[in-house]
Amino acid sequence: MPLSMYQASVPVFQRQLGVLSQLLHKGLAHVQAQGLEPATLVQARLAPDMYTLAGQVQGASDAAKFGAARLAGITPPRFEDNEATFEELQARIAGTLEFLATVQPAQFDGSEGKSIVLKVGGREMPFEGQPYLLGFVLPNFFFHVTTAYAILRHQGVAIGKRDFLGS
Repeated sequence: MPLSMYQASVPVFQRQLGVLSQLLHKGLAHVQAQGLEPATLVQARLAPDMYTLAGQVQGASDAAKFGAARLAGITPPRFEDNEATFEELQARIAGTLEFLATVQPAQFDGSEGKSIVLKVGGREMPFEGQPYLLGFVLPNFFFHVTTAYAILRHQGVAIGKRDFLGS
């Protein structure tokens, strides 16, 4: 049986968002154990021109919810992108997972060839469904999850590859 567009997306998003949630739990435990202000870690970034940890979580959430919604032809939830605490970031992940749980495999039927046009920076980026998922959505999603992991690791949180891969 061939891999469906649904199988290549929603379960992948769900699993890795769960991993991201666990990474954030470890980040919060780290700052608490060190007696640090949690906001310091939430606002940490790898480079001045990169998103903060909060921005990376928001980016992973957006990649998952917008990717799934565009392929399924449905409207995603709207989040304000104002999360500033670990609790708010966890709620963002939970909201994204709740949305993904409502998406049904049948909604992805035929999405491989679906025309999708993104408007980014004043220009249009046209895609067909499969290249959109495999060449844009999944790399973007994993970029944000990986960068969130790297920020936590760079800030001294005791996490490793097994934590990123999940159980």
